[in-house]
Amino acid sequence: MQAVYTKAMSRVRSALLAWYDANARSLAWRAPAGERQDPYRVWLSEIMLQQTTTPHATPYFQRFTARWPTVERLAAAEDAEVMAAWAGLGYYARARNLLACARAVVRVHGGRFPDTEAGLRTLPGVGAYTAAAIAAIAFERPANVVDGNVERVMARLFAVETPLPAAKPELGRLAARLVEAKRAGDWAQALMDLGATVCRPRRPLCDACPIAADCRARAEGAPETYPRRTPKAERPHRHGVAYRLMCGREIGLVQRPPRGLLGGMAGLPTSAWRAAPFSAGEAVASAPAKADWISVGAIEHVFTHFSLSLAVYEAGVGSKSAGFLWTPIDQAAQTLPSLFKKALGLSPPDSP
Repeated sequence: MQAVYTKAMSRVRSALLAWYDANARSLAWRAPAGERQDPYRVWLSEIMLQQTTTPHATPYFQRFTARWPTVERLAAAEDAEVMAAWAGLGYYARARNLLACARAVVRVHGGRFPDTEAGLRTLPGVGAYTAAAIAAIAFERPANVVDGNVERVMARLFAVETPLPAAKPELGRLAARLVEAKRAGDWAQALMDLGATVCRPRRPLCDACPIAADCRARAEGAPETYPRRTPKAERPHRHGVAYRLMCGREIGLVQRPPRGLLGGMAGLPTSAWRAAPFSAGEAVASAPAKADWISVGAIEHVFTHFSLSLAVYEAGVGSKSAGFLWTPIDQAAQTLPSLFKKALGLSPPDSP
């Protein structure tokens, strides 16, 4: 029985690697076949791709590497520059960790990334998955790289009945059985590419799958029902107020606290966020300055763990008071996080 299983797994590896040789995605951070991957580009792409899609991350990666082509250049950048360039990618703690990691690589490791999972795990912001991905792709270490795409492939290949997230340890163990030292980086990327382009969450392209013959979920006739999932709890909803304080063509921004949601970013002043909506009186009472505030409307925004209704109020002042980061409105529209870009783009009720 073990011999049959081993033969099947060897067949899966061979078929998938052959498919990858012919169908590997062309990605901005991926070196051409046969060339060594740049650890800096691998690391940067993996940090950007956390909670972000490939199409959304690609232009950010291209701008970052054009502006900061090496880890040394990134480590020397100003915090505010990097945070502004990150705006729109979300999860701003990643941008802070990005700088901390680059500086640690330069200060502690002489500008060279550690080449083992254990060494990579010592860097700020580098967790188990990211360390495994860099170790495999950049350094050809036989690391078990398991992201959402790989979990889906494993769940279908082995018809795992345990629902996510409880199935994660089992899916990781199954993926580890297929890891070998030979072509470690290609194997990790082949699994990711298969999940992203063929073994898709909806309407998997089983007829184009190189390992379909060994897929138990396909044999059952319902591969799209895997991985099984525990029903999600309802996402909480919160309410808040954002304030647009204008002085001519400049807007008063504030620096958000270094920790927490949107930490360290410049943004519009806001009230606290709470479960109940704000009345007009409460909104004005919570404003960051005394002025003739008017309601502009409201926006909706969805974060990973909650959704938010943000009422937007605007006022104009004749002089720029202290306590604000006075910024040209056009510049703010380009650099603010997406939540505040929405609030900034909301037109007043009497606008054409």
